[in-house]
Amino acid sequence: MNHPTNTPASNRDDNVVSSHLSRRGFLGTTSVLIAGGLSRSVFAADRDWSGRQPVRYPDPDIISLDPRFGKYKIGNTPIQRLHTGMLWAEGPAWNSVGRYLVWSDIPNNQQLRRLDEDGHVSTFRNPSGNSNGNTFDFEGRQISCEHGNRRVVRYEHSGSVTVLADKWDGKPLNAPNDVVVHPDGGIWFTDPGYGRMMNYEGNKGPLEVKEAIYRIDPKSGKMDRVTDALLKPNGLCFSPDYKKLYVTDTGAPPTKNFPVFDVVDGVKLGDSRQFCSMEYNGKTGGADGIRADTDGNIWASAGWAGEGYDGVHIFASDGKRIGVILLPEICSNVCFGGAKRTRLFMTASQSLYAVYVEAQGAHIT
Repeated sequence: MNHPTNTPASNRDDNVVSSHLSRRGFLGTTSVLIAGGLSRSVFAADRDWSGRQPVRYPDPDIISLDPRFGKYKIGNTPIQRLHTGMLWAEGPAWNSVGRYLVWSDIPNNQQLRRLDEDGHVSTFRNPSGNSNGNTFDFEGRQISCEHGNRRVVRYEHSGSVTVLADKWDGKPLNAPNDVVVHPDGGIWFTDPGYGRMMNYEGNKGPLEVKEAIYRIDPKSGKMDRVTDALLKPNGLCFSPDYKKLYVTDTGAPPTKNFPVFDVVDGVKLGDSRQFCSMEYNGKTGGADGIRADTDGNIWASAGWAGEGYDGVHIFASDGKRIGVILLPEICSNVCFGGAKRTRLFMTASQSLYAVYVEAQGAHIT
């Protein structure tokens, strides 16, 4: 997806160190980093992301804002840049059986795959229909949202492709964006239409249906529009118990772009409320892709506000921001992966990043 770029603003808020000088306290529960008085050279934009000059622990770009983040922050692990060279990286999804990460490079019309055993990255699918969001269902089949072809597809074990959704009320979808699966087999996806706004990420043209969120029934294949109340519904994820659906509305202002809905009977959306504000440090960026951990925290990609903001913002279930992970690029999406689902993968503009955390992803990807 695309947003207008905001002008970067000032430095991040001052924080206070409150950890004990013990290895356990330092490595496991260092609560807050002194940021205000340090040179910008140690922060995300200027650090050596090649790994030749290792970052000093604890990583200064993993910042606690609330004591609750202490249990998830690891003091002796760095943010790593795993790969670069994309034009707009999106839609990371982890395959547990194959032990690989797949993600999209939308403008280059391809999907990439990184093998866990040796870090080897190769082209997975080209063309990809300008795919954006990806996920895996409970049978291990990949599901992708295709901007260019304006559809949601599933890649079968046989290698064939099944079109799950391409029309609503007889009209072509706009450009499906992000997708998640429910334990009942239902597939939920957003259709904000970013792939129709320019040829760079799809095929430029008018939107023929209202931007909306849909559910595909696993048995009948019938598609239902669960809400069209949002301006540009984009990233989405369920709560760990699947009773709530979090959505980022990238057409709304930062204070209003993160609603959460009650899920009714696993198939409909009920009441909604504003989950949190994306204002931070006096900057007004926005959230895109989101994932939940097993404790109900929401890990949201963040961008379009510049240095000291772009990266990942972590919110407790009460909507309070408890931590941030700063990156030198706009972050588009996140997912949990690795053998224990405790490695956070982050697609950010031209690069793929990862960091180990003590949080565990709540869902299969």
